[in-house]
Order: sequence, then C-alpha cells, then structure tokens
Amino acid sequence: MTKFVFVTGGVVSSLGKGIAAASLAAILESRGLKVTMLKLDPYINVDPGTMSPFQHGEVFVTDDGAETDLDLGHYERFISSKMKKVNNFTTGQIYESVIRKERRGEYLGKTVQVIPHITNEIQEFIHRGAAGAEIAIVEIGGTVGDIESLPFLEAARQLSLRAGRNNASFVHLTLVPYVAAAGELKTKPTQHSVQKLREIGIFPDALLCRSDRAIPDDERAKISLFANIREEGVISVWDADTIYKIPQMLRAQGLDTIVCEALGINPKPADLSMWDKLVYALENPKEEITIGMVGKYVDLTESYKSLTEALRHAGIHTESRVNIEYVDSEEIEAQGTDSLKKFDAILVPGGFGKRGVEGKIKAARFARENKVPYLGICLGMQVALIEYARNMAGLGQANSTEFDPETPQPVVALIDEWQNADGKVEKRDENSDLGGTMRLGAQTCAIKPNTLAAEIYGNVVTERHRHRYEANNHYLTRIEQAGLVVSSRTATEDLCEIMELPRDVHPFYIGVQYHPEFKSTPRDGHPLFIAFVKAALAQKQS
Repeated sequence: MTKFVFVTGGVVSSLGKGIAAASLAAILESRGLKVTMLKLDPYINVDPGTMSPFQHGEVFVTDDGAETDLDLGHYERFISSKMKKVNNFTTGQIYESVIRKERRGEYLGKTVQVIPHITNEIQEFIHRGAAGAEIAIVEIGGTVGDIESLPFLEAARQLSLRAGRNNASFVHLTLVPYVAAAGELKTKPTQHSVQKLREIGIFPDALLCRSDRAIPDDERAKISLFANIREEGVISVWDADTIYKIPQMLRAQGLDTIVCEALGINPKPADLSMWDKLVYALENPKEEITIGMVGKYVDLTESYKSLTEALRHAGIHTESRVNIEYVDSEEIEAQGTDSLKKFDAILVPGGFGKRGVEGKIKAARFARENKVPYLGICLGMQVALIEYARNMAGLGQANSTEFDPETPQPVVALIDEWQNADGKVEKRDENSDLGGTMRLGAQTCAIKPNTLAAEIYGNVVTERHRHRYEANNHYLTRIEQAGLVVSSRTATEDLCEIMELPRDVHPFYIGVQYHPEFKSTPRDGHPLFIAFVKAALAQKQS
C-alpha cells in the first residue's frame, strides 16, 4: 500500500516548495524506498502549455508527451523515477473529468458538488499517479488560504483520514522573514499560516521555515510552541548557493526521520554521498567558461530552468564552472553582434513567436562565421537553418511561416499531420488550438554515421519534443548541397531532428529540433551539453 507525504505552502509563493519536496524525495530514495512525486496545480488551465513563460516559467515535457509544471523537472533531477502525465494535474483537468462523468450520467442524477465529487476525483487522480510506489510525495500548489487550493487541501485531508494511521504525513513550507528595520526574524506569518492549515483540519508533522539565514534555536522553540509542532519538527531552510545542497540540509536536521516515524517505517540509513560529490564538483571547478544564451525571456530566467540546470550539470561532469550570460535577442537586432564577442560559446534556446527572431538569426550567423561553438535548441535549430539558407544556399528570402506566413521560401513550416507519443495522429494548421497540437514527448531516431551527432549520441537518439513547426523537406536537399548536414531524421515522417556543420568546417555547430535539457540530471549530465561545454573549453584554450 502506498504511503503519502503531502507538502503544502504558506505565506507567499516561490519559496521553493518543489525543491524541498524533491529533496525530501531524494533522501527517502537514498534510504532504499521506491518514491514517486505528484504536483497538484490549482489553476483552471488544463495544463501550462498555453501559459506565458513570464507568468508561469518553463513548461516541462515528459516522455509520454505531457506539458507540465516546471517542478516536475526538479523531481526528475532529484530522483530516479521518470514523471508521466499522471504525475501532474490541475483544477481544469479535475473539473473536465467530473463534467464528462456527469454528462454520461455516472452520478445517477445526483447534484454534483465540490464535496464529495470534486474532492473524490482529486483523490482518484492522486491514487492513479501514486500507483506502484512505496512513498508518494504530493506537492499541492499555491498557498494555504487561497480559494483555488481549498478543494485540494480538503481532498488531502480526506485521503489521509481514509488511508488511516501511519499512512499519511504532512509537511508545511512557510516564510520566516528578516525585517531589517527591526533587526530580527519575524515568526508571526508562520504562526498564522499553520493556524490556517489547522483550521482546515490538517496538522503538519514538520514545518520547513524558509529564510535568508539559519533560524536560531530560540526562534525555532517559539514557532514550535505557537504552531503546536515538536521543536525537532521545526526545520530551518536558509538560502543556499545551489539547490543541490538542500537534501543534505534537510537530512542533517532529521526531516526524513520525522516523516518515516509518521509513516511507521524504519528503512536503512540515508546515503547522500552522491550529493556530496556533486556539490564538491560544483564548488571546486578546475576551469571556467562563459556561455552567451541569446533569447527573449532573459528577464525571467525561470523560463529556461531546465536549460540552465543542464549546463550546470555539464559543468559538474567536465570539472568546470559554467557561467551563463543572458543576451536579449532584440538588442542584437538593434545593435548588432558585438556583445557576443566575449563568449566562449553561444546557445540559442527554444521559444515561440516573431519577437526577437532576427536577433537570433544574427547570433547564429556570428557563431558560424567566427567558428564559435554553437548549440541551437528547437527554435535555435530553426534560426540556424534559416540563416544558412539565406546566406549559404541562395535562398535570400528564407523564413519560417511562424514569423512570415507569406514568405516565398518557407524553409520552416507547419506540417499537416504528426503522430504523437501516444500513437494518435494529430492534424493541425495555423487555426488549430494552441493546446495539445504540438509534437510532444519522446521519440527515437537513427543517427547518420561519421557525424558530430554520432560522436555525441552513438547510433540512435531518444529525446523529448515540444514544437509546432518543422524544417521543410522541400528545401532541405538544396540546403544540404550547400554544406549543411542533416544528421538525424524521424523514422516515419522523415523530418529533421539534428543538423550540423562538418567538423572540418566548424569545430562545433549543431542544432536539434528537440529539447535535450529535459533529460539532463546532475547524476549523469547529458551527452550533448557535456560535448558543448567541452567545445567551449577548447575554444577558450585555443
């Protein structure tokens, strides 16, 4: 029978609830337990696929093609279990399911209500996502007191009651702010947050107190008294210079022991030696490089969370410090490429929409002509293809129909049909709904021998996709004749997966249609990012 740990948040958002939950999961996994994680999002959107990165941050994609909250990326980076569609659901999905059942008559004419129908549906979704695991850590989005999250909290309370003694535990993350004018930490917000949680009928076993500094014992004792939580259950979680220190921080204060006691289990001791090695590698690099990331979401780096973490992972596995500087592609459009001269490598990430795209095309040309290591991801591959078509293949009006629907040379365009990760054939055009009409999820493709891609991956590549536009096969032959190499194509649709320049032309110039960052972990890194960082190191030494 699966046991549950519910992780809730209070006072304010963005305190790192997902990191805390993932760190607890990492500790429990190191104790030999089979752990999975779920994220419950209270918003009414069906998924974050159509939400602005400025508001929501990165959209993470699973192997089975789910567009999910970015916290699932943290989950995969901290534990070995792979996330699926069932590991993330929203209010929108819950209501959609309940309404379908009501229309089919499954409620036998009863009045459909939040309690019990919505809360029962939430519990069904939780059990579905937790199936097969010994421990399911369930993160409830939002903060206690939000109207939107109330049904989820009520469902968690009901589930813990039905599960019975020693089968459910609650961990609450809250803020203990330092008020500079008073020169002291303030515990009142935490007291009110726990009080609100107790009013709902939830009594946490542990309290994670977020602050910019370690919380003194006298303040912890005060919180313990007013929140009615044992003093050892008041855990200090201060700001760390890397998220990979959090598992050890929580383990040192006994969070896993508190949770295991609440769940009535006594697994083997935790072994966090792997995390110690990762942190040591991060803090003791032998070399240092700076990569210029050219994008349009540079004011909100959460939009590139998996990407920045993948570069850090590559740094761990190459014993180097990878510095990332964000360059606004609109500034390159207006001011030229001089700002790119200081970088050891250039990366153009994915994105949607026309804004800033000409700046990305200029960045790709700068990297190609100056032999600077270049990695283009998704849109980054497409802009490199457009640039090469314009300047090397005689297609001076080359463009994507995403940016110019009337372009006479659409080297990047929509395809009419796509078989998604579930085997379902999607039909789409420019009028299709934005949600659910993309090429999503993992796909395996063969790689052309004797190419840079083959050096990196071997014979095959399996990566996750999230895009709507593709390289247009009508123009690829002409572009290949001009020197660009298509080193991997999809097996059924014959679409471009990887393009590159030969090694005798450029030291490292590669574009991929997929998102490799979604599969990078600190434990193993990722072969493409490791190769990119090695190329940047070689560039700096040359």
